[in-house]
Amino acid sequence: MKPVAFFDIDGTIFRSSLLVELVEALVEEGSFPAEAIFEYADSHERWRNREGTYDEYIADVVDSFVRHIKGVHYGTFADLARKVVRLQSKHVYRYTRDLIQQLRAEGYTTIAISQSPKTILDEFCRQYGFDKVYGRIYEIGPNDCFTGAVTAEDLIQDKSKIVERVYDRSPELSPAASIAVGDTEGDISLLESVARPICFNPNFVLYAHAKEKGWEVVVERKDVIYKL
Repeated sequence: MKPVAFFDIDGTIFRSSLLVELVEALVEEGSFPAEAIFEYADSHERWRNREGTYDEYIADVVDSFVRHIKGVHYGTFADLARKVVRLQSKHVYRYTRDLIQQLRAEGYTTIAISQSPKTILDEFCRQYGFDKVYGRIYEIGPNDCFTGAVTAEDLIQDKSKIVERVYDRSPELSPAASIAVGDTEGDISLLESVARPICFNPNFVLYAHAKEKGWEVVVERKDVIYKL
């Protein structure tokens, strides 16, 4: 039996959001209209001003992406995803980057779960040696253009369902020493599914939940990593 570790990506490993970077690249390239960015500008500003939540902001980014992805050719999309990863892939947190390396050396199977599109996740996660990647999958029509539909959306919305699927399909993996790392309340169901939950740079909702549960909390600020 092999141990397994689950990682959120955006804000947990990557110091930004792959989805946000991808939307901005699609706007710059001309595949998305300029107004796509303005559709989540208000929630982004509320989050920056500490008046709204990160999850509200990202939900608006997802809505904007879904609204405009219809009709975009997959080849254009994949090329831009590779470009974003090429430019951004090293913009990661040291704690989680090193933890991935440590766990892989200890024989862990590492699995990424994110709300970002799977195409860009595959590119990003390949560089860090992930064994399996779960992300949002967008339907492609007969002309290799996106239809705007999301495949298995109910599954990716609840990360604990991904954990169940992993164990169902990989009986060689053991939950006994399982680990998960996340940063917002959207990761709570994931963290509750493992033996060792790690809350990394948590927002307030996740931090309060972690303190109530007695979960491990790790913070990285500048070049300092410490536990609370």
